[in-house]
This record gives sequence, structure tokens and C-alpha cells, in this order.
Amino acid sequence: MVIKMKIIKAKDYNDMSRKAANIISAQVIMKPDCVLGLATGSTPVGTYAQLVDWYNKGDLDFSGITTVNLDEYKGLTKENDQSYYYFMHEHLFGKVNVKPERTFLPDGTEPDSDKACSDYNKVIADVGGVDLQLLGLGHNGHIGFNEPSEIFEAETHCVDLTESTIKANQRFFASIDEVPRQAYTMGIKTIMQAKKILVVVSGADKAAIVKEAFFGPITPKVPASVLQLHNDVTVVADEAALSELK
Repeated sequence: MVIKMKIIKAKDYNDMSRKAANIISAQVIMKPDCVLGLATGSTPVGTYAQLVDWYNKGDLDFSGITTVNLDEYKGLTKENDQSYYYFMHEHLFGKVNVKPERTFLPDGTEPDSDKACSDYNKVIADVGGVDLQLLGLGHNGHIGFNEPSEIFEAETHCVDLTESTIKANQRFFASIDEVPRQAYTMGIKTIMQAKKILVVVSGADKAAIVKEAFFGPITPKVPASVLQLHNDVTVVADEAALSELK
């Protein structure tokens, strides 16, 4: 089997953000009605800012695209400033001409986990699947909220967040009691069905997991390692994140 993973080296975070935005903008220009799979977290913020900048200059048109996000906290409303809906509106949706009715996230306000997950699986199927999926990379190799596990979860599912994730998220909330304990996330099978995958990674603190995920064994204990099996993956990482590779 030929592994077709392309690794693009960037000088720093800003360069990484520009290079990743280039790949996304090319997708939008080549297929104006494409489906973009989007991620949240600190790493993609610069990529979204670059896309907004190009939109403001008249270089990009988002009016035809559809977006599906990787995940959402269970129990948070769209208005909650820690929800991923709010994040996406602040960093992208509210700043470009994407149609609100064409932006989709799991419904964090749906208390019935089975219904929330099956509804989101149907959304992804109805839009025809993902053309390009943007991913970040967690310190433990998680993608979306697919944490290290004994198995690769297939489709959208409800995740009990790990203590380390809850503690990491505590800084965004007034108290640890307010941090959600669960989230809805796309599964590994759904992510792997995207036609193209773009991974953005920045910082020396990610160097060890970059090496483990992309050059180590494929195992659900390092969820991102499954990306080695996809036939169109591009990793855009800065020098610090690639520092443990030869």
C-alpha cells in the first residue's frame, strides 16, 4: 500500500495559517458549491482570519459552500460563548457570505444522544459527504473529540470528555463545574470518508505527537494515526511542530 501523505513545512504559525488557507481557498475556487468540514480550537484561528481577509479583498466567495463542523459540546446553547457554534460565528461565519442555513454543527442542545448523533449523520449524508476536512491535532493524538480508545468509533457519537480535556478547557469557563462533560463528535469513519483531509499543527509541544501519529503504528490509542490510511492527506505544520522529524 502506498501512503500518500503530503507534509508542508511552514516557517511559523502565520506561515502555516496562510498555507492552509491557500489549500482551502483553492478548494472553494475550484468547486464553489463544495462541502467543507471545519474544526475549532486555537490552531485554525489564523487560517480562518486569512480566509476572511481574502474574502474582504474580493478574492473569495463563500455563498455556494456548505459547512459541517467536527463537533459540539453537549449541553451548550448556540448563544453560549464557549459553544463551537459561537466560535465559528466569531471567526468565520459572521465575517463572510456563507449562508447560515448551509452551516451545520451537531445540536448541543439535544439531550437525547442517540437522536443528536443520528440526526447529524443524516445531515452529513444529505449534503453528499465532505470534500475537504480541516483537522487540528491534540496532544494525545485526538482528532475532533475522538480520544485515545480501544476502537476507532465509526460515525457521530457522544463522548465522555477525559479529565485532562476537562482541565484543559477549564480556563475558558468561570469554574470547572461549568465545563461540559460530554460532546458530540464526528467519528473516525466519517472523517476518513472526506475526499481530502487538511491537518494544521503548530508548536514544539506538538512535535512528539506529530512523529507518533504520522510515522508510528496505526492504533486507536493514537486516533490521528488512522490518517496514514487516507489517500489524500496534507499536513501543514510549522518548523517547531516538525522538529522531531528528520
